[in-house]
Amino acid sequence: MQMVMKNKVRIVIIFFLSLLANSILAQQKKMSLSDMFTLADSCSIKIAIDKLSVEAAQEELFTAKSAVYPDISLSLSGNYLGNGYLWNRNFQDGQAIDMPHFGNNFALMATQVAYAGGAIKSGIALSELSTRMSMLTLQNNRQELRFVIAGNYMELYKLSNHLQVLDKNIALNELVLEMMNNQLTQGTILKNDIIRYELQLETLKLQKDRLVDAKNIINHQLTTTLHLPDDTEIVPDTNILNADIELLSNLDWQQKANLSNIGLQQAELAVSMSEEKEKLARSEILPKIVVVAADNLDGPITIEVPVLNNNFNYWYVGIGVQYQLSSLYKSNHKIQQSHLLTQQAREQYTLATEQIDNAVYASYVGLKTSFSELKIQEKNCMLANQNYLLIENRYQNDLALITEMLDAGNAKLSADIELINTKVNIIYNYLKLKYISGIL
Repeated sequence: MQMVMKNKVRIVIIFFLSLLANSILAQQKKMSLSDMFTLADSCSIKIAIDKLSVEAAQEELFTAKSAVYPDISLSLSGNYLGNGYLWNRNFQDGQAIDMPHFGNNFALMATQVAYAGGAIKSGIALSELSTRMSMLTLQNNRQELRFVIAGNYMELYKLSNHLQVLDKNIALNELVLEMMNNQLTQGTILKNDIIRYELQLETLKLQKDRLVDAKNIINHQLTTTLHLPDDTEIVPDTNILNADIELLSNLDWQQKANLSNIGLQQAELAVSMSEEKEKLARSEILPKIVVVAADNLDGPITIEVPVLNNNFNYWYVGIGVQYQLSSLYKSNHKIQQSHLLTQQAREQYTLATEQIDNAVYASYVGLKTSFSELKIQEKNCMLANQNYLLIENRYQNDLALITEMLDAGNAKLSADIELINTKVNIIYNYLKLKYISGIL
C-alpha cells in the first residue's frame, strides 16, 4: 500500500514538473534579427509617431497646392430696415421717409492670384521638400532603432554564450574538485589546494550571477522596445554567426553610403529647403497681381429718395496690383539672412559628407581588424585547450601544481569567451557598416 502511494506521489510530482517545464519553455521566444526588425517596424511607438508626421506633411502639401486654385466666397444676408429721416444741410425742415422694411444682399466673389513673385511655387516646393524630409526622418529613425536592436541582440548573444562557457567551466571545476576530494582522502594532496580551487569555483559562480543580471537587463530592453510580454525570454538565433557577409572594398562601401546614407540625404534636402526659403523671402519685394470677378444682388435701392423697393444686380471683373513699398527697406535683412542660411546648409552638407566618409572608413577598418582578430583568437583558443589538457594530465600525475591548473583554467575560459566575442564583433561591425550606409 505504501509503495502504491509513493508511486502515485511520484507520478503527480513528475506531472507538475512537466507542466512547469512546458510553462518555462512557453515563455522563451527564439527570434532572428530580421524577425525583430519586422516586429519593431510594426509596433514601435517612435515609428508610429514618425508615420503620423509623414501623413501630416502630406496634408500640408495638399494645402500648399490648393493655393493655385481661386478663392471663392459667397454671402447671403437679410435685414430689417427702419424708416429714414431727411433734413436739409442745416438740419432743418426735417421729414420722415418711409422705407421698405425688408433688405437683402447676395454676393459672389472669385479671386485668382495671377502672380505672387514665385511665392506660391516656392511654397509648394517647400512643402514637397518638407514631406520628403519627414519620410527621411522616418527611415532614419527606423535605421537607428534597428541598429540599437542589433546592438542589444548581439550583446544578448555574447552574454548567452558567455554563460554557456561559464557553465561548462563550472561543471569542469566541479569535476576537478570531486577528483581532488578523492585524492584528499588518499592523502596525495593538501586541503589548501582544494580551498583554492573552491575559491575559483565561487568566483565563476559570481561571474555567472552578474552575467545573468546583465542578460536580464538587455532582455528587458528588447522586450520593452518590441512590446513583448514582460516574462518573455528572447533566445538569440545561433545561425546569426553564419550570416553571409558582403566582402566589399572601402570604395564600394563609400559609394553605397553616398547613395543611401539618410543623414547625407537630409543634409542635401536641407540645402534645397533653404534655397526655396530664400526665394520666398525675395518674393516679398515683388508685386502681387490678382484677378477678381464678382456678382452682387442688393435690395432695396437706398441711394435714391424716395427709396426704390427693387433688387439691383451688378457684376464686375478686374485686375488688382498690390505692392508693399515698405518691403524695399524691411525685407533686405530677411533676404540676407536666408542667403546666409543657404550657405550654412551647403557647408553642413559638405561636413556631413566628410563625417560619413570617416565613419565608413573607421567601420571598414574595424571589420577588417575583427577578421584578423578571429584568426588569432582561434589559434589562442586551440592553444589554451591544449595547454589545459596537458596541465590537467600533468596534475593528475603529480607533475603540476594546483596554481598551474588554475592558471590553465582561467586561460581556457578567457580564450573561449574571446573567440565568441570576436565572432560576434565581426557581425556587429558588418551591421554597423550597413547602418552607416543606410541599408540596415
